[in-house]
Amino acid sequence: MNKLYKVGIYCRLSVDDASNSAKARNYIPADESVSIENQRELLSKFAMLNGWVETKTYCDDGYSGGNFQRPGFLEMLEDARNGIINLILVKDLSRLGRDFVEVGRYTDV
Repeated sequence: MNKLYKVGIYCRLSVDDASNSAKARNYIPADESVSIENQRELLSKFAMLNGWVETKTYCDDGYSGGNFQRPGFLEMLEDARNGIINLILVKDLSRLGRDFVEVGRYTDV
């Protein structure tokens, strides 16, 4: 029997992410592929294609990845501890955080 995955989708976009990407491509940040909405849509489709249950989406828009005291991130961790979700999806590990040692600690746990 396959395990039932209760997916938490996590999306983050910092002000720096948006402005650097937009500057590099010469267009408006709202149109870029790393937007919160595009991250959510990509991950939602991925969960659906795998037959997983999308339980909740957590977003931190405008927060730096160097700080792990972000409201959406903390809520997601609490929900994982409480069994509300048992799988976390992110577009890439840099969305979880920019301190890769700390990100590695979270992925081990």
